[in-house]
Amino acid sequence: MWYSTLLLTFLVQISWGFYVPGVAPVEFQRKSPVEVKAVKMTSSQTQLPYEYYSLRFCRPKNGTIYKSENLGEVLRGDRIVNTPYEVFMAVDSPCRVLCNDVTKPVNWDEHDSKEVADRIRHEYYVHLLVDNLPCATKFEMMDTHEQVYERGYKLGYMHDNKVYINNHLRIILSYHTDDDVNFRVVRFEVEASSVDVSEYKGTADHCSFPEKHNPQEVKETGNNLLFTYSVEWQRSDVRWASRWDIYLQMTDVQIHWFSIVNSLVVVFFLSGILTMIMIRTLRRDIARYNADESLEETLEESGWKLVHGDVFRPPRYPKLFSALVGSGVQIFCMALITIVLAMFGMLSPASRGALMTAGILLYVFMGLIAGYMSGRLYRTLRGHQWKSAAFWTATLYPAFVFSTCFFLNFFIWGKQSSGAVPFTTMMALFSLWICVSVPLTFIGYYFGFRKQPYEHPVRTNQIPRQVPEQVWYMHPVLCLLMAGVLPFGAMFIELFFILSAIWENQFYYLFGFLFLVFVILVISCGQISVVMVYFQLCGEDYHWWWRSLITSGGSAVYVAAYSIFYLTTKLEITEFVPLLLYFGYTTIMVMTFWLLTGTIGFYAAYLFIRNIYGAVKID
Repeated sequence: MWYSTLLLTFLVQISWGFYVPGVAPVEFQRKSPVEVKAVKMTSSQTQLPYEYYSLRFCRPKNGTIYKSENLGEVLRGDRIVNTPYEVFMAVDSPCRVLCNDVTKPVNWDEHDSKEVADRIRHEYYVHLLVDNLPCATKFEMMDTHEQVYERGYKLGYMHDNKVYINNHLRIILSYHTDDDVNFRVVRFEVEASSVDVSEYKGTADHCSFPEKHNPQEVKETGNNLLFTYSVEWQRSDVRWASRWDIYLQMTDVQIHWFSIVNSLVVVFFLSGILTMIMIRTLRRDIARYNADESLEETLEESGWKLVHGDVFRPPRYPKLFSALVGSGVQIFCMALITIVLAMFGMLSPASRGALMTAGILLYVFMGLIAGYMSGRLYRTLRGHQWKSAAFWTATLYPAFVFSTCFFLNFFIWGKQSSGAVPFTTMMALFSLWICVSVPLTFIGYYFGFRKQPYEHPVRTNQIPRQVPEQVWYMHPVLCLLMAGVLPFGAMFIELFFILSAIWENQFYYLFGFLFLVFVILVISCGQISVVMVYFQLCGEDYHWWWRSLITSGGSAVYVAAYSIFYLTTKLEITEFVPLLLYFGYTTIMVMTFWLLTGTIGFYAAYLFIRNIYGAVKID
């Protein structure tokens, strides 16, 4: 078992040990300024991010400066902007007023107060950055008393139906240095508290308040309040390459690890059993089919050879079929390359928005491969209208995604959320699709259609064979449900962590495990598709083309069901727009997963059928 231990150790190192190439640590000198930036405000209850200055917070004296963002950051709703916090490397700072003076509180009118109170009721978190490191809040687990971290800090809290705002931040920064000359930021913690404006004393640079103080209530009729902060620096032995560990430990890695290993054992065990059964059965069938003609009467009892003249008969709607398969190939190539890049640290959380940007760009350029595979398949299915078929391949799935996101974007715009995609970004995405992806798909389709079609080992009869009545357990719906269990069982634990990263604003970084799960998913989808198609052919039903695509994508049904279960048990979404966003994006995810797994199952079944009919003697 030494090789299995080595494999698991390698996966851990891949998942944790790599950092994004090309990102060098920033060196600070003592007393040099350290900029504090704001990213956004998020809530798992509303799923609507807002930029930091959507509320009336103190602004820098030199004006607000927004950082230029990549495509992924814009789509995530990040709006990185400077703040008036003044922090200097290795220099502690006592309580300071963020803006104005102790004697001149900030005045919020009724509109400002109501908006802040609404955000606090929905449990919004504020996210800050120092040296590209997000802030974290430390708290203690009630049952285990373990110190854990969560991203950002709470905007406020509620007590006895009253709303209180966290207007004082205790910023705790840790640095690492080897020579006491060059310093690196390795941790950014925030302790937020609420302090009533009447409790403050002192000046703008040296304010103070008693240890036991009254909290600052947010009254919807208007408020006068102060925003203050203090800075504490701590020397740390944590090196710069390990500074993300506390964020990666926000998920329960031990449960994650145990579940992945458990899924590995179960899936490999079931896959081994299925493979052994299929190989033994097929060997017996092929041996019997290739035996003497004296066994002809016995052979008639078996079904899959009897449909050799119809098994490669093109399915109905070949244009649509090849378009869906081509879209599945495009998604598969995009997902595989993205996971591999992320596994080797090239799409680290430190490179904000890089994962989504890479996925979109890879999908656009994978149109070349999708067009080629779809074009050759369409030629094999005796299609002739290759231009319209290429257009379907290039537009069917992207049009569904684009129209759904465009529709949802109207509701996000209505909420004035930073998650709304700007019109210019939407036009850029549309241009990528029309000007890059579509031409590449047509080019690939042209060469794929000109290629020789796939060779089939048997000829197709002129007259279709009548399909006998099938047994009840081969009903398409039952086959769909049965075929989806094994692939879903291989990845549902990983699905939980992915959903948590999407909807609960957590980091997902265990791409080594994700790659392993992806490989198992491909194997299990292929095997279950082969088994279901074999049973279908044994029942003398040769309409396997669409059945293999639909049935092997059956795990998407379980993904949809699990998403509903996750919504009811983990999330607290109650408003209409967040629910609409959840179901809209979940629909895109389910359709994408169905195309991915369905395409894998189709190609596995296609290769299987070509091999078994090529291994028997056909008169």
